[in-house]
Amino acid sequence: MNNESKQLAHKAKMGAIWLSLVISIVLTLIKFWAYYLTHSTAILTDALESIVNIIASAFALFSLNYANKHKDEDHPYGHGKMEYFSAGFEGGLILIAGVLIIYHASIHLIQGHRVTAIDSGILFTSITTIILFVLAWYVSRIGKRHHSLAVQAEGKHFLSDAVTNIGLMISFILIRFTGQHWIDSVIAIIYSLYIIYMGYQLIREAMDGLLDKMDFETVEQIVLVLNENRIIDWIDIHNMRLQKFGDSWHVDCHVTLPYYKDLASTHDEMEKIAAVLNKNFHNRVEFFIHPDPCKPTACSICQIDNCVKRSTSFSGKIEWKMENILKNQAHSLES
Repeated sequence: MNNESKQLAHKAKMGAIWLSLVISIVLTLIKFWAYYLTHSTAILTDALESIVNIIASAFALFSLNYANKHKDEDHPYGHGKMEYFSAGFEGGLILIAGVLIIYHASIHLIQGHRVTAIDSGILFTSITTIILFVLAWYVSRIGKRHHSLAVQAEGKHFLSDAVTNIGLMISFILIRFTGQHWIDSVIAIIYSLYIIYMGYQLIREAMDGLLDKMDFETVEQIVLVLNENRIIDWIDIHNMRLQKFGDSWHVDCHVTLPYYKDLASTHDEMEKIAAVLNKNFHNRVEFFIHPDPCKPTACSICQIDNCVKRSTSFSGKIEWKMENILKNQAHSLES
């Protein structure tokens, strides 16, 4: 990805986070106003959880700016992993908010309270639910398009808010027709459990990124591209590993090439592999390729038909798959 494309992607991500921050502030003020009207425990806890949105969005802005910094001597792989810290931080705040909601809702359930201005509560939750679903869809789309976990975390946060607002709306409707005010606290506890689950999911995704958990879906895409653009001189590819830094991937692997190729020819073949993948992954892949010279045991899977160094005849083609390309072992028909 060239510098211009990176800057455009960065602007799109920053725009999504700024929009998230502004709307979070507006919705938080509206929610506290709605609590003043209704005295609803569920709305109060939702308003308190919205404060978490503001803090998380502010931290996401800092994280995206930091992640966009260029590589330097201290950070040769760049600063992209900062996005994982942002997502983990937001997940932790969501989880804490869920626990606090359960605590306050339980107290009100035991002590009892009455909800007022129920019609206003229904109107408020209907409007905010629509706003949150639209915002969640837009922010999540930007995050997925630019492979940003921090922005996707914002989208998930707003989605959880939208779902909890549906719970609030159901709560007000039930209270309106049944007169049972304890429903407010029960709904608050139920949606807080969903919030806790969302927080846990974000923390787990952040930890997976920081610990370089293998992204098997991306590996499948890489293997597909390599098979579609395969050259017969690429006798074998194995021991592939993948790391993600922000919106870029770092891939290293071993490539078996004819042992009689000179250094310049070997380098050209490695450049061809990198070019094929970057063409299909919008120049977001940085390759570290270790060339292996072929051995007589590779002749049976080698498709070079005019090779004067062949010791055994060609027996069959090895289809590269995720199951065998990740192994730290050169392929053969017996393996």
